Amino acid sequence: MAFKQPDEKGKQAAPVPAAAAPSKSTAPPSERASKAIVRPKVATERLMSLDAYRGLTMLLMASGGLEIGRLVRRDPDFIHRFDSNWFGKPWTLFWQTTATQLEHVAWTGCTVWDLIQPSFMFMVGVAMPYSYASRTARGQSWGRQFAHALVRSLVLIALGIFLRSTHSDMTNFTFEDVLTQIGLGYIFVFLLLSAPFIAQLVALAVILGGSWFLFFHQPLPPPEGNLVTRYMVEKRGMKPDEWNQFSGLAAHWNKHTNAAAEFDRKFLNYFPRSAEPWEGKKFWINGGGYQTLNFVPSMATMLLGVMAGQLLRGSRTPRRKLEILIGAGLLCFVVSMGIDTTIWPFHFDRLTYSFAPIVKRIWTPSWAVFSAGWTFWFLAVWYWIVDMRGHRWFGFPFAIVGMNSIAVYCMAELIEPWVAGSLKIHLKAFDAAAHTSIVNWFYAQTAPAAVRQACAVLFLIWLITLWMYRKRLFVRI
Repeated sequence: MAFKQPDEKGKQAAPVPAAAAPSKSTAPPSERASKAIVRPKVATERLMSLDAYRGLTMLLMASGGLEIGRLVRRDPDFIHRFDSNWFGKPWTLFWQTTATQLEHVAWTGCTVWDLIQPSFMFMVGVAMPYSYASRTARGQSWGRQFAHALVRSLVLIALGIFLRSTHSDMTNFTFEDVLTQIGLGYIFVFLLLSAPFIAQLVALAVILGGSWFLFFHQPLPPPEGNLVTRYMVEKRGMKPDEWNQFSGLAAHWNKHTNAAAEFDRKFLNYFPRSAEPWEGKKFWINGGGYQTLNFVPSMATMLLGVMAGQLLRGSRTPRRKLEILIGAGLLCFVVSMGIDTTIWPFHFDRLTYSFAPIVKRIWTPSWAVFSAGWTFWFLAVWYWIVDMRGHRWFGFPFAIVGMNSIAVYCMAELIEPWVAGSLKIHLKAFDAAAHTSIVNWFYAQTAPAAVRQACAVLFLIWLITLWMYRKRLFVRI
């Protein structure tokens, strides 16, 4: 990880290959000048639509849902305050829908909140062709770029473990969060970066098909149960419906009893843990159902991002690029919803089946394709607004966050409570001097105050990213 202060004016021109280097010549000055014009240069322009999309995603992640779910659950008076008016039902529906979209689904399905991680991983893939094309133009060899990708993978894994350990009594070796997932898959996606498009499609099919095959061949728990179900009942007090979401073929993707969960019961017990052992193991289940092996199908998400990045770097017209992004998203929806018809908004008895349910928490193959449909469309919208229509002013407030996504991620994990506490301290001082009660507006023990506080903290984080942008400070890995 490093702090960089880009200075485009100070960059040297790319070295000219020896074979193309001009030798001493008696050619006229005008001819020599015309030759100099065609020397290769390093492209330094950023894809602002990508930065804006990434910035909006990071702000959404850092917001923590703005405590709107808490508002809906704990303050019915606020939600139903306008029931006697004509707009009472729309008011209630708006807040209930917003709260639903800012929380994860229980297991199957999708909300806006569920699309944060696939968006981030997709954008990692989109940025890779730009990053490594720039490195190639600066003369870096493939070996040096591979070493950089390997170091980046290891740093991301280490950073993810560090952030997940900040509130633990010892190092929490866990590999299911977004940073460690990107780190585990990044080096493999890098190896496919220079592959032909057809080879990338084959790799995509192998990744998703292999993940499906692994889950399909995991034996299901017998009717009388097994050690895992015993643990969940005896030690966690869980009920059978908490791990029996599906039946039939889809039962191979049930929570806690799937192939990835079984892998973690072996893999994660190689690491020191603070939990008390049960039947010889300290780790048994991840409460949310997230698993280490999610990184395998999530490589497909990054690889689809690579394809999108290579498309945007290509020579097609902007309009044609936009059409392909929209078409790719539509294709993803058709394929994924053909694999799992239970996600359809309307159900037909004869067409209700699921070869692989759409589940984000274990990154099922159908989820990888379904979520990619949304990310293709999100990128298309930003590309159309910012890069095609030229509304850079609209993307700027988000782009400055996207340029420092790692810094924002760390701030959201580490300093949000400190920012909230510091804001309260200084608002108290202001109230004492101005004889006001602003601090109560943000810190009263009510759900609306919690929403206002979350908005204020998010705005302060945005101000930090604005200051970093103005100072040309960018955290890179």
